[in-house]
Amino acid sequence: MTVKDYATTDANRDRKHNILGMSFAEVAERLKEPGQDVVLVPMGSTEKHGAHIPLGTDSYVTMEVVERAAAAADVLFTPLEPFGYSPHHMGRNEEGAGTITLRAETYRRVLHDVARSLIYHGVPKIIFVSHHGSNTKPIDEIMRTVHYETGAFISFYKTPTEREAVVVQDLFENPPEETPGWHSSELETSCLMATADGLVHMDRAVEDRAHAPAYMGSAFSKIDGTGTVKFRESENIWVPMDHHEYSDTATIGNPFRATKEKGLAMFDRMAEHLAAYVAEVRNFDVKVTHSDYPERAW
Repeated sequence: MTVKDYATTDANRDRKHNILGMSFAEVAERLKEPGQDVVLVPMGSTEKHGAHIPLGTDSYVTMEVVERAAAAADVLFTPLEPFGYSPHHMGRNEEGAGTITLRAETYRRVLHDVARSLIYHGVPKIIFVSHHGSNTKPIDEIMRTVHYETGAFISFYKTPTEREAVVVQDLFENPPEETPGWHSSELETSCLMATADGLVHMDRAVEDRAHAPAYMGSAFSKIDGTGTVKFRESENIWVPMDHHEYSDTATIGNPFRATKEKGLAMFDRMAEHLAAYVAEVRNFDVKVTHSDYPERAW
């Protein structure tokens, strides 16, 4: 049975998957079922996007993918963590951009404490899921730490967008020069149309491109929102830039190519891909060596 088939069966259609709405008894019973050894942890963001879509864009996309994948794969998930690692999206001091960022240390502690709590309850496999690319920047050391401490399987699933969008690449209409899939562009605008259409205001949308920070001069350029700049056709230089230094409108690309139908198709692809990954993770032979969490109150 495929994940799509499973999601349409009568027995699974009305199953609860968000532990926020389950009692402790329901969670305990579910974890005892065969194959219920994986939990998804959605990690969102509250950050400056283009003026036409909300600060919570990455959170909305993350949750739509997680909820769809959970129903398809019959997997539990936790509530969304709405704040991520977004120091570069803060904007100028007192500008009022609205971004709320966690420091890297705080963000790592959140990942650590959530994972250790789940492992304490007997969950051996945890998949963090996020649409916010910068949420992947501070994670390596803490994921390794939790794995080395406990033996649990820990991974981070980044939904397709920006430079890694193979799962949905053929759905884009943006040509390469419009940096398809980038911040507040075709993908994110389409997805918001599909999941929170009332929060999209296309009368405020603009088409825009990335550029190297003005202080760097004409010898440098940028094609998208990565942390690198181009110099003599090489992109091997990483610079700690704020988003407003290389994106005047917080939009990189062309949001006017977005449609609700495209967003729905993208969500279908993303959810199927994540559900298929969950199915493979269930086959992993994982042995937790240490599940107790006595330091949980420090």
